[in-house]
Amino acid sequence: MPAPAIPEAPLAPEPEPVVALQPEQPSPETQKALSDAQARIAALEEELARTKDHMLRSVAEAENTRKRALKDREDAAKFSIAGFARELLAVSDNLRRALEAIPPELLAGEPRLKNLVDGIEATERELLRSFEKNGIRKINPLGEPFNANFHEVMFEMPAPGSPPGTITQVIEVGYVLHDRLLRPARVGVARNDGNGSAPPSGPGSQIDTEA
Repeated sequence: MPAPAIPEAPLAPEPEPVVALQPEQPSPETQKALSDAQARIAALEEELARTKDHMLRSVAEAENTRKRALKDREDAAKFSIAGFARELLAVSDNLRRALEAIPPELLAGEPRLKNLVDGIEATERELLRSFEKNGIRKINPLGEPFNANFHEVMFEMPAPGSPPGTITQVIEVGYVLHDRLLRPARVGVARNDGNGSAPPSGPGSQIDTEA
């Protein structure tokens, strides 16, 4: 008996060709909306940058204001006595002049005068201690080079062995209050020998003189 015939498998259909889809062009309304959105984003980014810059400037200005206020408060505390201190300088000067006006030979035979001088010296020492306690420092620059920030030249004089500009005589001591000049030391200096310029005749402008 012959074998039954095997039916042939149907042939696969031919694949349809793939057609590339063209992107759909947005409508004019969509294009306008997209353009408006991009412009709005750019405007917001620019506004954000300006706001950030303004904020940083405001923070920096506030910090500078805080520092200035702190310095002003510190200066007010440090230099509030400047006017009163200048008045006391004359008292200190007069005490020193009184002591220097008494000939030493008079003290040996005059116990009462010696006691008076001792009292004046004690008063001067106490006054100078009060000066130091409140930041007032004496400037007595004998033998130092002239410094226009702290000294005022009153005259020049020959001084063999001293370089030109060396302070050879202190006519009146000076004072500073912390880092501000209260009064320049008035001095005489060694005469210039012609090899350099003479020192200036007044206190310099570099030191803070607003005390």
